[in-house]
Amino acid sequence: MSTDVATRYEAVIGLEVHVELNTATKMFCSCAIDFGGEPNVRTCPVCLGMPGSLPVVNREAVAAAITLGLALGCAIAPSSQFHRKNYFYPDMPKDYQISQYDVPICLGGSLTVATAEGERRIGITRVHMEEDTGKSLHVGTSGRIHGADYSLVDYNRAGIPLLEVVSEPDVRTAEEARAYLTELRAIVLALGISDARLEEGSMRCDANVSLRPVGREAFGTRVEVKNMNSVRSLGRAIEYEIARQADLLDSGEAVVQETRHWNEDAGTTSTLRAKEEAFDYRYFPDPDLLEVAPAPAWVDEIRARLPELPAAARERLAGLGLPPERAATVVAAGLAAKLDEAVAAGAAAPEAANWLANEITGWCAERGADPSAAPIGGADLAELTGLVADGTLSTKLAREVLLAVLDGEGSPRAVVAERGLEQISDTGELERIVDAVIAEQADAAQRVRDGNDKAIGALVGAVMKATQGKANPALVNDLLRARLHA
Repeated sequence: MSTDVATRYEAVIGLEVHVELNTATKMFCSCAIDFGGEPNVRTCPVCLGMPGSLPVVNREAVAAAITLGLALGCAIAPSSQFHRKNYFYPDMPKDYQISQYDVPICLGGSLTVATAEGERRIGITRVHMEEDTGKSLHVGTSGRIHGADYSLVDYNRAGIPLLEVVSEPDVRTAEEARAYLTELRAIVLALGISDARLEEGSMRCDANVSLRPVGREAFGTRVEVKNMNSVRSLGRAIEYEIARQADLLDSGEAVVQETRHWNEDAGTTSTLRAKEEAFDYRYFPDPDLLEVAPAPAWVDEIRARLPELPAAARERLAGLGLPPERAATVVAAGLAAKLDEAVAAGAAAPEAANWLANEITGWCAERGADPSAAPIGGADLAELTGLVADGTLSTKLAREVLLAVLDGEGSPRAVVAERGLEQISDTGELERIVDAVIAEQADAAQRVRDGNDKAIGALVGAVMKATQGKANPALVNDLLRARLHA
């Protein structure tokens, strides 16, 4: 929000985050869950809503809901209920969605996020279970139903278990929204209940945005914004919507309650449909499903299995010497376990964390891979950092070795031996190369003697080129300075 807008209006933002669970089967049937594949092959009479078919609740999905609820500090309801949410879209084969309405499985809770202004506590209204819809493909230049020549529907996704996490309207800025989604995603990854890939739709976020004059208690008219598929998109969409609504209010126009579509390329929102209210969906209890009443002993068992959560992990890693920002990066990427393995194998935590946060996350980003599943163990990472620490490898050579390890060529030591990549730290050998470079680049050498210290870079580069990058850079610098200032 711009400073000018912030002096006149306060944004009130609530977030609805859908988390697609990684159970083996769908929410109410035994159809397998897989991303991609041929359309409409993972379907059955239950998830297609055929007459006479009966749904059965997926126990693992219930366990995942309880797990997330406990991690967020929610109260677990002794009994919760599924409803039918009726609407007539082609991506819902039954013409209703099975969801939880007024009796969800998790109530209350909160999420604390870090912002530039300090920590902010965002309340959680509820976490409830539901099933996903199918997927529509609108064929035409726009890629949307408006302007499409025709539409196709794939029901493979219909029935996949979802958890919807609904926040209180406690978010006030785009920064807070980004921090909330980032922290919630880190928690989901730590719990192992979803791969939480925003770009693939296994985690999706909608934002309800309204403005009110500074100092006023009553909320303004809210607008729901959909189709944000990254943390960055969420922030951009909220910033745009705040500016749009402020312009309307400044000109004396009313904000219309509606659902709007975020266009990532244009950086704008546009009207999608009139905003529905609860009564539009005609909720009623699903007559084919019993209430969900988890035994207290089962809830206690799930609570006892909760892993270390991101906030605790960041604090622990900071205790190992990591700067807060580095600890946050490692935890958000799901790499805390790999760092622990490396430290247990003898690596210094800060050095191992740097390789994880920079090189390994970059390698995974280029391939669209999950960093936590990067094909390198803690022992290999410790071995790599050890080879740098003892002078066997320069940082540049270590990067080459790391890439080979990630490509499956073996351990760092095996790659070094196979490729002959040991760093040259033999003083006598390097002295001969340094003397030759000084003779060949007499002009640069003279500039260094005359006090132009930056000119030494060309000489260092020449030595590194002559040794194919294997010379110890620190030793090369020392030898050059000793020769040139003798």
